[in-house]
Amino acid sequence: MKTTLATLLVAASLVASVFAAPNQDKMMDNPMVGGAAMMRTTDIVGNAVNSPDHTTLVAAVKAAGLVDALHSKGPLTVFAPTNGAFKLLPDGTVDTLLKPENKDTLTKILTYHVVSGLYDSKALKAGIRKGNGMFMLKALNGGTLTFMMNGPMNIVVKDEKGGIASISTYDVYQSNGVIQVIDKVLMPQ
Repeated sequence: MKTTLATLLVAASLVASVFAAPNQDKMMDNPMVGGAAMMRTTDIVGNAVNSPDHTTLVAAVKAAGLVDALHSKGPLTVFAPTNGAFKLLPDGTVDTLLKPENKDTLTKILTYHVVSGLYDSKALKAGIRKGNGMFMLKALNGGTLTFMMNGPMNIVVKDEKGGIASISTYDVYQSNGVIQVIDKVLMPQ
């Protein structure tokens, strides 16, 4: 059976409908992502499936078999590319990555977006200041992410291939970590 991006996105939407609607009492001033409430009492996967801006990421996480890893106790920091970030990749890239024979490559890319530990904007900025303008973190795939300031407020992430992603939504706290929403897909070596 041929699995397409559209099929995976429909499956991701069905999974999202299984999760309960957000409880306004549990939001605790967390940002909205893609128009959806993100709750601190829900884990990374639970919140991601509720975000209309992250359906491609959710489909990719499922295709790579990483759902259980993102349900872990953590803490984890996820640099979560939006659907728009995935659309910036060359045509056909996402569909190719979602094929079963490319699971290892997809896993390497997705785990490049995850860091062990809780790195909110305060921690990232402190690391950048301490590192005289640069802060490096080791991703779960073993690669390195480099953080810098772009102006007085905006943190950017440089990947190993020289690509730059801006954090567009900061500090979306989860029960097992934090999500930083980014506008580009990070690419490891």
